Amino acid sequence: MPAGLVALALGGFGIGLTEFVIAGLLPQVSRGLAVSEVAAGWLISGYALTVAVGAIAVTAATARLPRKPVLVGLVVLFVIGNLLSAVAPNYPVMLLGRVVAALCHGTFFGLGSLVARRLVPPERASRAVAVMFAGLTVSNVLGVPFGALVGERWGWRATFWAITGIGVIAAAAIATLVPYWAGEVPAGGRAGKVPAGDRTDSLRAQVSAFRSTQVWLTLAATALGYGGMFGAFSYLAYTFTEVTGFSSTDVAWLLVVYGAGLVAGNMAGGRGADHNRDLTLIVSLAGLTATLIAFGLLASSPAASVVLVFLTGVFGFASVPGMITRVTDHAHGVPLAAGANVSASNIGNALGAWLGGLAISAGLGYTAPLYVGAGIVLLGLAVMTYAAVRQAHARETHSSPNSARSPDRKASM
Repeated sequence: MPAGLVALALGGFGIGLTEFVIAGLLPQVSRGLAVSEVAAGWLISGYALTVAVGAIAVTAATARLPRKPVLVGLVVLFVIGNLLSAVAPNYPVMLLGRVVAALCHGTFFGLGSLVARRLVPPERASRAVAVMFAGLTVSNVLGVPFGALVGERWGWRATFWAITGIGVIAAAAIATLVPYWAGEVPAGGRAGKVPAGDRTDSLRAQVSAFRSTQVWLTLAATALGYGGMFGAFSYLAYTFTEVTGFSSTDVAWLLVVYGAGLVAGNMAGGRGADHNRDLTLIVSLAGLTATLIAFGLLASSPAASVVLVFLTGVFGFASVPGMITRVTDHAHGVPLAAGANVSASNIGNALGAWLGGLAISAGLGYTAPLYVGAGIVLLGLAVMTYAAVRQAHARETHSSPNSARSPDRKASM
């Protein structure tokens, strides 16, 4: 495994910790800064909203710069944000620290996925992306318990000091271990795919990538797949305690089981996508739909719930490496498309959580978000299936001896 991939995974681990760790610290932060639980909650939602916007804005602003220095700079920004959170004398400074840290999130994973792909042969591209995202999935497993443990022993500020230290190590690792050539901006993109003289960082190439129907279909499938999973995940604690009968102290280890599923699904999905990407994506979304439905039906069974929450993580993250390589391939490697994929996932997360909350508010019970999530993922499955069929048809038409090129250029992009 290239050392540069390990360095990128370490960066992803630190950024993932920043996103997830706050959930276990909210009560302490709320008391320490003398703010309400609702205000403290904005440290989570404000982060997510900043990721959604920053993934596009920061990626567009840095598109013409060499990617390795940008990645190092993003991790430095991450360090500054967490340092602000660690020393925050009041709530506004704490929120500012969260926003600053979030600005690096989407662009880091977007650009990082492009750099990771260049460190391995083309046939291992999705697996390389999966390795980079392994840091994020591991942080999902460790984030809440890590934050709770450190915060309980040494206070919530110590958690952010620890994450700041991880960021410093990650920045040094990326600067040292990621080869500069892997972060160079390609000129001309893939042969025959970008107009002569056009660079993948130019404004023309950035915008023209979004003329592809396949790019939009992949972004839609990403948003719906993430949205369905997150709509269910957001209320799992209530499902476990109010339906399954677990105690509130059991929720932490149950979420670790879910996180272990994310890790397994991420690696399996990367390997599968390198073998047959569209089939892997369709199977992942179909598996997630079936799992969420089964979870809703069997939520009263503790044993079934443990198995199904693991499978939710497996199928929920198995599509991530393939979705990223798919959207960047159809966008000819432009960074803005990679950033848009991260934005799409965060928009989906917000949509899924909102719809799941509406279902509970309507009195449909704490299993309702599971069925709502299944419905959202089913829409994503339909979009992905349509995209795969459309692409297969375009390839057949393009390879036909009676046709020199596909009549639907958008579908083949």
